[in-house]
Amino acid sequence: MSLTVLDDDMVRSMSIGAVFSDFVGKINSIDFHRKEDLLVTASEDDSVRFYDIANAKLLKTTYHKKHGADRICFTHHPSSVICSSRHNLESTGESLRYLSMYDNRCLRYFKGHKERVVSLCMSPINDSFMSGSLDHSVRIWDLRVNACQFSGNSTLAW
Repeated sequence: MSLTVLDDDMVRSMSIGAVFSDFVGKINSIDFHRKEDLLVTASEDDSVRFYDIANAKLLKTTYHKKHGADRICFTHHPSSVICSSRHNLESTGESLRYLSMYDNRCLRYFKGHKERVVSLCMSPINDSFMSGSLDHSVRIWDLRVNACQFSGNSTLAW
């Protein structure tokens, strides 16, 4: 597999493929699925929006008023996402949720971060994912277990 360099000329040659105008507020986070033509967003109104980007179509909108919707990323399954909470971190400790967009269910809660999660990343090879928080911790989780698998302090490298 050859890699294409994303340089200034490549970016200038790009054009808009679709405009989704169903929401005009602030979008907190966005993620594309690794294999499917899907896009998911988490917005300031605590909604999660699920799009088919091949057909420029909104597939579903769900609302998460209790915990909010801040950072979001797809899991390996095209209808499942991990979403970080914006509200009630102090009272519930439920900083992350594993959500099924198919039937609008929370499959699992992940407790551990004491402050807002600012980064989420799914492993490309297994059911692990990482989260980084304003509480200065980085955690590794497994989707199958609702306990943190590894926790450490974040570091800065130049």
